[in-house]
Formats: sequence, structure tokens, C-alpha cells
Amino acid sequence: MEFGVDLLLILFAVALVAGFVDSIAGGGGLICIPALLWAGITPTQALATNKLQSSCGSFSASVNFMRRGLVHPGDMVLAIILTLLGSVLGTTLIQMIDPGILMTLLPGLLIAIALYFLFSPRASDIDAHQKIGKTLFAFTAGFGIGFYDGFFGPGTGSFFSIAFVALLGFNLTKATAHTKVLNFVANVASLATFIVGGEVVWEIGLAMAVGQVIGATLGSHMVMKVGAKLVRPLLVFVSIAISIKLIIEQYGDMIGAYWHNLVTAFA
Repeated sequence: MEFGVDLLLILFAVALVAGFVDSIAGGGGLICIPALLWAGITPTQALATNKLQSSCGSFSASVNFMRRGLVHPGDMVLAIILTLLGSVLGTTLIQMIDPGILMTLLPGLLIAIALYFLFSPRASDIDAHQKIGKTLFAFTAGFGIGFYDGFFGPGTGSFFSIAFVALLGFNLTKATAHTKVLNFVANVASLATFIVGGEVVWEIGLAMAVGQVIGATLGSHMVMKVGAKLVRPLLVFVSIAISIKLIIEQYGDMIGAYWHNLVTAFA
């Protein structure tokens, strides 16, 4: 299948916006995947190609955060390893198990995350009390969220962010920086599995990767410059937006029928 320059430019622009949003609050996949499906590729190819371009974006953001000293990968080796293992396992299992139950649970989980960041006084630029050690964090949040990212994906950035804030007591800027490193690890592990299956559409993925790198670089600079004033509201917005999108996809027809009956009853 051949793709025109105009289509590649549109997808490049979509990836740039997604990279900016994703480097701050996560959720970039919810912007890119619909665009990839619109381009005419299969759902599996869309997921695989999204992993290619998002890997480039998360890598760019991670490097930017590391250069500014906000994250040191050497301090999170165990979390990196377990996130990688979880992602590989999740990507392998998604080919055999129906993820429908996650689709049902996810909107509620994301709304809870949005409410946490909206009302928690700890979700700021000040480090808070650490509740668990980094080893336990790696085995629980690292492996568990890595598995989720490989198995399904939407909201991974939000889940990592809340884990770093709630469990390790990180401030939001520091949590965002560490989130991007684990995001990158999970993305690359999942991407490798998809490459083995021959599902990546390289022409589209590479064009979008350029946009992702630009957007992620701009977004990570904004995080370091503005901090919680930007991250906190965007995390809330992205979490709620993803929830609404998933609810509409799952229950749109039911809600529409109920609304029609309600209007008819009072007409």
C-alpha cells in the first residue's frame, strides 16, 4: 500500500500534537490511533505503528529530562527491567485474550485518577512522603503497568504518574520525568514484539516519529519550565477525555437510545 505525501504530512502533524500532550500527561495514543485507522491500515497495524512513533517520542522526552538531571536511569534499573518484562508478556497475551474487561473498567479508573490529581494536595511540585521502597515499586507498579501497556495501553502515562506520586512521593515534574523513561521501555518492548509479527507500517511510523520527537521535546521543556501548573490540569483533562471517549465507544448506542426514549416520553 502506498501513502501520499499529503496523508503523511497530516499524520506528522497529528503525531507532533500527540507527542506534546503525551510528554506532559500521557494519552497520545488516543490521538494517534484513530488517525492511523483513518489512514486505512488494520487495527493491529495501527497499534504496532503507534508503538513505533510513540517510542521515538518517549525516548526524546526521556533524554531531555535526563539532560536536565530530573531522572537517572541507573537509579531505576529494576523498575526498567520489570516494566520491560511486563510489557512483553502483555503484548504476547493480547493476541490470545479478549481485552474487553479492561475496556469496561478503564473509564472508572481514569476518572479516579483525574479526581486524585484534582483534589490531592500532594500532587504538586513538592516531594511528599514515600510509602513503599523502590524494589516493591518495581515489582508492583513497574511490572503491572508495563503489562497493561503491552496488553492494552490507553492511560499508561497517567497510571505511572499517579504511582510515582502516590507510592514514592515524587512531585509532579519528577514523576512525569520518570514516567517517560518507563513509558519508553514499555513501548520499545511492545514494539519489538510487533516487529517480529511484521505488523509495523514503517513509512507512516517513521513520518510520525519525526513529529513525535518534535512534540515530545517541546512538551518536556514545558514541563520543566512550568511544572505542576501545567502537568496537573493536563493530567486531569487527559484522563477525563480518555474516559469519555471509551464510554462513548462502549455505551454510545445505549446512551443514544436512552436519550431518544427520554425525549420521546416528554415530547
